[in-house]
Amino acid sequence: MTTPDHLEELLNATSSAFKSGALVRLRLVGYHGSEPDLKSVEIKKITVKAGDKYSFTYRYKTRDTIKNFFETEALDLLRHALKTEFGSAQLATTDFDMAFERKGDRTQLKRTEVEGREPPSTDHNRVKNRPLTDTGKLWLKALAITGKDGAVRHNAQDKFRQINKMVEIFAPLIQALKVENPLIVDMGAGKGYLDFALYDYLATVVAHPVRIVGVEMREQLVNDGNATARKSGFDGLSFKTGTIMDYDASGADAVIALHACDTATDDAIFKGVSADAALIAVAPCCHKQIRRQMADGHPDQRLNPLLRHGIFVERQAEMLTDTLRALLLELHGYRTKVFEFVSDAHTPKNNLIVAEKDLRSARDPDAVRKQITEIKAMFGIRQHYLEGLFEA
Repeated sequence: MTTPDHLEELLNATSSAFKSGALVRLRLVGYHGSEPDLKSVEIKKITVKAGDKYSFTYRYKTRDTIKNFFETEALDLLRHALKTEFGSAQLATTDFDMAFERKGDRTQLKRTEVEGREPPSTDHNRVKNRPLTDTGKLWLKALAITGKDGAVRHNAQDKFRQINKMVEIFAPLIQALKVENPLIVDMGAGKGYLDFALYDYLATVVAHPVRIVGVEMREQLVNDGNATARKSGFDGLSFKTGTIMDYDASGADAVIALHACDTATDDAIFKGVSADAALIAVAPCCHKQIRRQMADGHPDQRLNPLLRHGIFVERQAEMLTDTLRALLLELHGYRTKVFEFVSDAHTPKNNLIVAEKDLRSARDPDAVRKQITEIKAMFGIRQHYLEGLFEA
């Protein structure tokens, strides 16, 4: 009896889907090669002036690299990668999914039929600039981003650019989570712009299963969000009524919060750490708690030139608050990055703190504590609100 060649069967299915326009995505995971920090590779079809190509996105811990290949070269690269460097692959097409897995010399291949999945756009420029290309979606109309004709409203152009940029940043972070069908909890979801955009992109555009729960204290927004999710067919997206601190985030793989005001950002961070979430990402809003302590405390006199003008005090309070947040996250085993995620032309509240659980590269806790103590002493800070949450 002839042993089936599962790898060639997967490559043949990929090639057929590529040629017919049915290819949604091919994702390689379980990397065990020699290239530092490479986590996965995602392949899709693009159309450029030279013709149709396979676009490979190599996802590293802190960056992405994109390379495009014609079919013969692409299939040779895939064959080599799945023989020597990657343990598994997931193929998504408009008609079926395939899961390939290698364990030593043995391979497995499972095929599952699907219905109703639309092929993604292969226009290179549009996909590069806008993750969300279909503006006719029901949720965009429900959130007043688009009008009845499906065109983006004039007064919603900035908002549409913002949510596309958010998807560009958040989607790779979520796709890099080492768990199938991850649970993402959005603290203070509001109308759910990010939740709808992320779910649409991950679950339907790139076929990456995900569950998203938006936590919001305003009941009407929760009811509206759930109604729109149902009408959109977004089975994995839901909204819950409650405050950040009252919500049980146990089991969350990622906790996010956009523009949670003042210490509500700290509440979200605390919930993420308490849930041992692999990813915590927050865009802070307001920094009143630390600014009040700076005004009431006794900062180092050498800082007087920096703190004599109100606008400088405000900016210093912002940097100080978020610096301490990053250090406190590092104290709990997270690797942190702080960066500007949208232009300040669209919103001044544009800093994003991203924390990924990484005990292997965790900093010395004593060194982190020393930094926190020295910074607080320099600026006359008694206690950061987040510290109090961890100590309670």
